[in-house]
Amino acid sequence: MTATPLKLFAFDADDLGIVSAHLQDAVVKASDLAFIAKTRQFAFICNRFDWSAAEDGARQRRRTGVRFERVGAVSAKGVPKGTDTVLNLLALRFEPADEPTGTIELVFAGGAAVRLAVECIEAAMDDLGPMWATEQKPDHG
Repeated sequence: MTATPLKLFAFDADDLGIVSAHLQDAVVKASDLAFIAKTRQFAFICNRFDWSAAEDGARQRRRTGVRFERVGAVSAKGVPKGTDTVLNLLALRFEPADEPTGTIELVFAGGAAVRLAVECIEAAMDDLGPMWATEQKPDHG
C-alpha cells in the first residue's frame, strides 16, 4: 500500500501523463476550481482515488491539491461555476500550439471540461493528508 503522500511535478507532456494517471477518477467540487488571474495560476482540491493502493486490494482516497502555473486564460464547458456539483476527473491532456505553449485540458465525466491556455507545462500535485477508506472503486467497465 502507498502510505507516503505523493508530491509530483510536471514540466512536459510525459510528466503530465503521470500526474493524470494518479488523478484518474478524482472527485472535485466545481466550487473548488479556481483561477487566480493575478498570479496566473489555476488550482483545485480533489479527493483522489489511490490506484497504487488498489493494486493491493485497498479502496482509499486522499485529499490532494493540484496547481498549474503560467496560465493565461481559462475556459470551461459543462462546469457549473461556483456550485457544489461534484465532477469526476478522467484525465489531463496537453495540446501543443507553438511549443512550449499550448492547452491543458481537464477532462471530466459527462463531457465537462476545463481548458487552460498555458505558456508551458508547469504543474504540481501534492497529497494534503492521510488516506481514508471508501466503499466504491471507480469502474469504467
